[in-house]
Amino acid sequence: MSATPSLPTPRTDAGIAGLAALLEQPERAMLAFDFDGVLSPIVDDPERAFAHPAVVPVLARLAPRFQALAIVTGRPAEVVVRLGGFADVSALAGLLVVGHYGEERWDARTGEITAPPVAEGVESVRRALPRLLQEWGAPSGTRIEDKGRAVAVHVRQTADPAAAAELLNDRLTALAHDHDLVAQPGRMVLELKPAGMDKGAALRSLVAEVGPRGVAYTGDDLGDLPAYDAVEELRGEGLAGLLVCSGSTEVTALAERADLVLDGPPGVVAFLEALAARLDA
Repeated sequence: MSATPSLPTPRTDAGIAGLAALLEQPERAMLAFDFDGVLSPIVDDPERAFAHPAVVPVLARLAPRFQALAIVTGRPAEVVVRLGGFADVSALAGLLVVGHYGEERWDARTGEITAPPVAEGVESVRRALPRLLQEWGAPSGTRIEDKGRAVAVHVRQTADPAAAAELLNDRLTALAHDHDLVAQPGRMVLELKPAGMDKGAALRSLVAEVGPRGVAYTGDDLGDLPAYDAVEELRGEGLAGLLVCSGSTEVTALAERADLVLDGPPGVVAFLEALAARLDA
């Protein structure tokens, strides 16, 4: 008989309390995750992303034990559901997926997505970007990702991503401002999106809807910092909270604030499997 995998110990008292809440009352706790870099490895082409092969099985083990499981992503909800393979999994019928930083909501039971109209500024930026990137001398490998309710410019596939970012980021930020949008930096990407869309607001909305006593959030990128802020605010309001970082060498801001730092998506999966094993023991 194999031993139950050990859980890592959070490095803060608040994190220790947050993990204890997950273990003692999972039925009153919510697990929330970013997708890219957390449940899915970062890849050069976002459309070729995929969930770690153990993600669906471990989430299916955890779903009956927890009050709620949620994915909070800047991607379109439908894309994450498709790339993650989350549709038509009976154990995940209650999975909450909010896309575009909370503007979209995918209903696992019906497969339907609800969302407000696309912001006019996004449409204008979408039309202008190909011409502007050419005028600015964007290097070969610069990619536009049309996210429906936002537009992202990726430089990961350029010969010198740092130089490409230096060339483009100020121009893209000004473009966003001119169209009443905001520029959200990420891992070798800058996303132009409507103001007010962030993962902190999305997470707080889910917590208000679900009503858990404990919440854990796992992120990896700068766009996850508002969700970290939300968890810390919720701690101040009396909820137990656990901040988890899917670590990388590209972004360190989350690791500096996290209660637990895991080794990328494989580390996240190992943590979730250990959590499931502890609850099943």
